[in-house]
Amino acid sequence: MPLTSLAADTYGPRLEGFDYPWPVKTFDLESQRQPLQMAYLDVPPSGTAVAGTVVLLHGKNFCAATWKDTITALTAAGYRVIAPDQIGFCKSSKPERYQYSFGQLAANTHALLAHLGLDAAQVDLVGHSMGGMLAARYALMYPQQLRRLALVNPIGLEDWKAKGVPWRSVDAWYAGELKTSFESIKKYQLDVYYNGDWTPAYAQWARMQSGMYDGPGKQAVAWSQALTSDMVFNQPVVYELPDIRVPTTLFIGQKDRTAIGRDLAPPALKATLGDYPALGKAAAAAVPGATLVTFDDLGHSPQVQAPARFNAALLKALSTAP
Repeated sequence: MPLTSLAADTYGPRLEGFDYPWPVKTFDLESQRQPLQMAYLDVPPSGTAVAGTVVLLHGKNFCAATWKDTITALTAAGYRVIAPDQIGFCKSSKPERYQYSFGQLAANTHALLAHLGLDAAQVDLVGHSMGGMLAARYALMYPQQLRRLALVNPIGLEDWKAKGVPWRSVDAWYAGELKTSFESIKKYQLDVYYNGDWTPAYAQWARMQSGMYDGPGKQAVAWSQALTSDMVFNQPVVYELPDIRVPTTLFIGQKDRTAIGRDLAPPALKATLGDYPALGKAAAAAVPGATLVTFDDLGHSPQVQAPARFNAALLKALSTAP
């Protein structure tokens, strides 16, 4: 089926048919013996004051566009904003053969920033969910490039495998991904992200994700998601949090219960996983000098649930002298 004739809410393997709020650019890179394209947003400040550059890293079930309200707030405050889609996600390439690691994704992001002339400038880095794991890895690899680090309900704050969550193969991850639909995404997000409270504003982002599974690139999308699920499960960052040397703020929605692989966990273990009130405090204590900001009534995506409140808190953290 031609990508130009896709049904409504049905998108191509690189999210063709879903428009982002700003023009999408692409960065050509060579990685693991193949040419790839990394899509990204580069949004200039809308005001006259230039406050610096903020780089936003999306989560596993999100894209650069999910940062829409945050980008609007940051650019209005005088920031330039860079928001990439990581390789394997959204509008970027989805290679069939790729060894996914947070180190590789961090290196790809670093190459993008160098391409944009930002390798010699300090930037503020904000990562959400899986993007929080990636942001932590970036801070460990390239601390000299970062002015501040902000982690928004990052996953990987506990080692699920070490706690007893059963391992599964990439083939098993792939089989599960092939069953993805709008309803399955909504049910998962309703239960885990939003504490049972669903509003119409969340639907556009769930349909953004499900539309790729409903389109002609379903297998490529599911395979990339399976490979990255394996990456997330097997590469927790919790052990290295004490090594972060960048001024860090954690933003934690207290209703979040995200835990990768919890569906295979025994009931007694499942009940203990994804305890973000405890995980947030432990992470803030582990990162030297970290600040913890909590949202008692919010879940996994405070920037989506309550953008005005989240953006105000983020801008306050970014304006604090490191």
